[in-house]
This record gives sequence, C-alpha cells and structure tokens, in this order.
Amino acid sequence: MIFFFLGTYPDEFLISRNKQYESLIASMAEGEVQALEELYVQTKSAVYGFSLSILRNRQDAEDVMQDAYVRFFSAAKTYRSQGKPMAWMFTIVRNLALTKLRNHKAVSSDEVYGNSEDFSSNKMDRIVLHAAMEHLSNEERQIIILYSVTGLKHREVSEILQLPLSTVLSKYHRALSKLRKILEEEKL
Repeated sequence: MIFFFLGTYPDEFLISRNKQYESLIASMAEGEVQALEELYVQTKSAVYGFSLSILRNRQDAEDVMQDAYVRFFSAAKTYRSQGKPMAWMFTIVRNLALTKLRNHKAVSSDEVYGNSEDFSSNKMDRIVLHAAMEHLSNEERQIIILYSVTGLKHREVSEILQLPLSTVLSKYHRALSKLRKILEEEKL
C-alpha cells in the first residue's frame, strides 16, 4: 500500500535497495537480461507512476515505461555508481516522457487515468492516485510520486526535476494538504 502521509522509508531499507539496484544495473552492463527482468519486477510501479505523473495518459506512460527499460539496459554500461540508481532511472524516464510530450502535444482526457490497477491493486492507492492525477499540478504529482512512492529524498527529487529544493519542499507540502483535504471529503 502507498502511504503518502507517513513519510519516507527507513534509511537502512533505501541503502539496501539501492545496493541491490546497482548490482542489477552492473549485471545488465554485462548483458544479463535476467537482471533487467528483476529490475523491472521491483521498479515497474514506481517507473509507471512517475511516467504517468508527467504524461497523464496511460498508453503514453506505458510506452515510455517500455522505452525506459530498454534504455536502462542499453545505458547500463555508462552508469556510474553514486548510490542513487533510482535518480538515474528517473532522469531517463523524465527525459523520455518530456520527449514524448514534445512529440505529442495533445493528451486525450479519455485515457488519462486508464486502468489504475496497473499501478496498484489496493483500492486506497487507486483513490489517492486518481486524486493526485485530478487535482495536483504536474510538478506536484511528480514530487509526490518521487518522494512518497519511491523514497527518494527531497534533494534528489530537486535534482531529477531540476527545481530548487525550496520549491520542491513547498510544492510537496501543498500537494499533501490538497490530498488530505480530498481524502477527508471522500470519507464524508
């Protein structure tokens, strides 16, 4: 279940996860397709969610997600370990999504949400995702996904989105307030 309001993951978990991802990327650099499969299984929800937060179109997000994993595999040899494999991955996803947006100016509102079960099978997660897609700005959605879902630090989110840290912090808190209000209204 996604807990947008409970904070970040414990540091030990993030360190362990990052080491595991870096090991998988190193294996991919050696041409091991099974490492790509494992990375996909472990990161697909976060990659899809981030892509969807930028594109707001299910089909386009799925296309970018597929392209991203191909790019992860082909660029694995160029990855330089800095303890931030998710930041590297999300930078690739962001660049692919922005390219898709430039090439595809129109977004179909009929396909914006699609089947949110692709992102999570938990009903509360789908409600929060729908609320985020519907009521948050593009940057707020991206910040929420990167920070709350993937456990990246605000400073890392700032680097990925190329925004000042103070902007990321203020937009994160504003987005949380909006989501809390929406969820409280849903309970009534």
